[in-house]
Amino acid sequence: MHSKASTVAEYIASLPEDRKVAIEAVRKVVLKNLGKGYSEGMTYGMIGYFVPHSVYPAGYHCDSKQPLPFAGLASQKNYMSLYMMSVYCGCDGGEQTELLKWFQQAWAKTGKKLDMGKACIRFKKLEDLALEVIGEAVRRVPVELYIKRYEAVLASSAGAVKKKAGAGGKSGSETAPKRAAKKSSTVRVVKAINKPAAKSLVASKKPPASGKGVKRG
Repeated sequence: MHSKASTVAEYIASLPEDRKVAIEAVRKVVLKNLGKGYSEGMTYGMIGYFVPHSVYPAGYHCDSKQPLPFAGLASQKNYMSLYMMSVYCGCDGGEQTELLKWFQQAWAKTGKKLDMGKACIRFKKLEDLALEVIGEAVRRVPVELYIKRYEAVLASSAGAVKKKAGAGGKSGSETAPKRAAKKSSTVRVVKAINKPAAKSLVASKKPPASGKGVKRG
């Protein structure tokens, strides 16, 4: 559900007690493993983890005013969700990244059922989650690597369409590579976030309360 909360603290305070406990526990795991350079704040009506413009000035390619999304944590109507774009980023045409393969295998070893879409892990209670696997997945993707993978996806998508349309091909005022970038797999990931949330909120600029290198909301 889309929240009008302007800070992470306000968002958590608005939750029912059982969900508050679960969301706070997952948040703790994410923050513990989140690398230097990422920030936490309210984005897309939920708790968001992202690469701020101070680190990646270009921002998200479909809307440069938005920071580059990395993960999201939300309380929905019938379940809670953890969006992990780092696990899905680069999965195009049905291909799986090595990180996704590892993630699924590691989760299976815990004996817990993985209820996961392309980037969204759905859970109804904290016990549904393999928290150690989530933490490790976050830790394995430092900001420099995430940006590198993100740009590689954009370049690959743009290059494929440019080859098909012909070098320098245009339609209106926009080039084919630019249009291709907007249709990359990362677009589908953020659409998954936007499905339960209509509009994005401005990320909090408060300094970190704790956790090295992480800006919190």
